[in-house]
Amino acid sequence: MARRPGLSVRLKLTLSYAGFLMVAGVLLLTAVWVYLLEYVPDDWDKRMLHENPNRQLLAYTFAPAAGTVLAVLLVFGLLGGWVLAGRMLAPLTRITEATREATRGSLAHRIRLPGRRDEFRELADAFDTMLARLEADVAEQERFAANASHELRTPLAISKALLEVARTDPDRDTDEIIDRLYTVNGRAIDLTEALLVLSRADRRSFARERVDLSLLAEEATETLLPLAEEQGVTVETDAEVALAIGSPALLLQLTTNLVHNAIVHNLPERGTVRVTTGVHRGTAVLTVENTGAKVTPQLASTLTEPFRRGAERVRTHHAGVGLGLAIVQTITRAHDGTLTLAPRAEGGIRITVELPATAPPADGARTSYGRMEP
Repeated sequence: MARRPGLSVRLKLTLSYAGFLMVAGVLLLTAVWVYLLEYVPDDWDKRMLHENPNRQLLAYTFAPAAGTVLAVLLVFGLLGGWVLAGRMLAPLTRITEATREATRGSLAHRIRLPGRRDEFRELADAFDTMLARLEADVAEQERFAANASHELRTPLAISKALLEVARTDPDRDTDEIIDRLYTVNGRAIDLTEALLVLSRADRRSFARERVDLSLLAEEATETLLPLAEEQGVTVETDAEVALAIGSPALLLQLTTNLVHNAIVHNLPERGTVRVTTGVHRGTAVLTVENTGAKVTPQLASTLTEPFRRGAERVRTHHAGVGLGLAIVQTITRAHDGTLTLAPRAEGGIRITVELPATAPPADGARTSYGRMEP
């Protein structure tokens, strides 16, 4: 924004401080003058002239002294105000310099203002926190863009190679090439759709309504039951009513991703997935835990990063695109919730999603994906 030049804040504070001193000085001298007029006898100046002929009258004595006092106050106010304003605004200068560094793309710079807590230091600490968050978000976005580009380039490169083979080798079995192209194209479509879901959740551009997490859990488990049977995984549910406010489609995507992830990351045989919902301390809770290989806390903390993959999956053709838990985390944040990943001592992982709970509708309206509330 283009602005016309004006007085600096330091100069304004200096003039304000000097002006305050001048006003205070005028008021003080006025009070002294009123006092003299009220309590000094009328013949005081005559007696003073009689005792000391060189002494001037009261009025002629007071006026020059008052002018001198005001002049001293003005000079002191200007100099003192300039110094004090500079010291007070020094933290603001450091914050301004850090802001300029950030606008030039340097997010690693921190103010780290020393001293006890006051308004300026709270502002500096908040600014440092914002810079740290921005730096982390920018780094995450850069990694995400690089990983997404790599993941998208892979199926495109494979498709190009297959088409090149079909063009240069007319005797090659075209059915095999078509099947492979179909598979590769399907992976590219899945990845693109996952990226669109991430973008939509990040923007929070969705309508919110009352959603029952228990019914989402039931629908997700029923949808993925054939996959679980194919993998030899048993899915158990313990779904209690857990009402939250959000997007039914996105929360169903979240639940489906968690259950799918639990099925795919499991034991080679006789694996188990347990899905529970409920309300705990004012939050609607969805928990999905599975058996499987042991996961370290360090690995668990990184599984929500885009394209991060943990232990080996049972079948590679159900591997997904590496965005399952990243989508879960993004949807959870978009719904002002928290996502917790905790390794199980006996192997596998427990993933808990906590969302702000809401009370059932008083009029008995039907919730999204829901049953009739009493």
